[in-house]
Amino acid sequence: MRHAAGWPWWLSVALIFLASRVVTTTLLLAYASVQPANPWTSASPSYLEFARMWDGHWYYIIAMVGYPSELPITDSGHVGESAWAFMPAYPAVVRVLMLTGAPFGVAAVTVSILGALGAAFAVHWLLRLVLSERDCLFAVALFCVAPLSAILQVAYAESMHLALLLLALGLLLRRQYAVLVPVVVVMSLTRPSGLAFALAMAMHIAYRFVIRRRDAFPVAERWGALAVAAASGLAGFSWPAIAWAVTGSLTAYTDTELAWRAPYIGYQHLVPFTPWIQGANWWLGVPIGALALAVAVLLFALAFFTPGVRRLGPDLMFWTASYALYLLAVFFPQSSTFRLLIPFAPLVGALAQPRSMVYRVAMITAFIAGQWGWIHIAWFVDGRDWTPP
Repeated sequence: MRHAAGWPWWLSVALIFLASRVVTTTLLLAYASVQPANPWTSASPSYLEFARMWDGHWYYIIAMVGYPSELPITDSGHVGESAWAFMPAYPAVVRVLMLTGAPFGVAAVTVSILGALGAAFAVHWLLRLVLSERDCLFAVALFCVAPLSAILQVAYAESMHLALLLLALGLLLRRQYAVLVPVVVVMSLTRPSGLAFALAMAMHIAYRFVIRRRDAFPVAERWGALAVAAASGLAGFSWPAIAWAVTGSLTAYTDTELAWRAPYIGYQHLVPFTPWIQGANWWLGVPIGALALAVAVLLFALAFFTPGVRRLGPDLMFWTASYALYLLAVFFPQSSTFRLLIPFAPLVGALAQPRSMVYRVAMITAFIAGQWGWIHIAWFVDGRDWTPP
């Protein structure tokens, strides 16, 4: 497929990606130049130092020494923060690149940028099945300049995970189940997503079975889809199982994850679908928090009935719904929650459909302004910062 100007689609995507990285890198460098000394860097750090702050330091620890065999215990007797909260695929790839002699910062940023480029190609490859070429390219542009796109070129696993997720969704729409299995397994060990994808696969299987009279669902494809669902579900449980096997604690992974929300609501057991209610009440108070959460969930559900989202097709809607349910079940809302919304990236296809030039310029401008806001609030460290990315 070629762009209207005669260029191949991949060249158009690459140029959009390059232009977006110039914008985002400029913003990151501007903030690095005024960054005060902090727990990770000295004042005015280099780009590579600035890019490995926050959770990047956990990935550095994992790449250098792996995971602890004993869980850290706080003075109050609870499980504390540790590397077990971070999945192994991204630091493993970084470690392989470090074997060439590259320092962690170089290796981590390289893997992230390559993952981001792969994700940009995958956005086009995925959405070309449901949108026109013109709309696909604008969707790529929105993806590349999205408010959190800075996370795609720092020492975080998001870009690698996005590339794998978008590849997996593209394979799902093409019903290439055999190839999908290894992609889903690696994806599930990059960022928590295996259980959500397994639920999306269950919806996909049920839908294909219901419409089998007008869209054949051969036995071989049924078994293939079931294999993907099973592999995704097992992969989703594999990391907690590995943490259990190494540390001897059945709840090692969930206890470690819960340590990050303890400063907000104290140490508690994980009860599905309660963290968002707890968070809403913590941020906004009772009963406003719960009411605001209910309104947000209702508006999100109503979005599925809009023409732009429906045009994306059932499988992308299944993924969106499944991942939303997963987030509601297990995550606690705080500043890092914005990063957890990144797997909703296929929805840029819905935002890309209006053809008005005024709309499109306004969207690009708003997204770039959102980058500035996110870097300022979440990435830039100002004193004792309690808004982690």
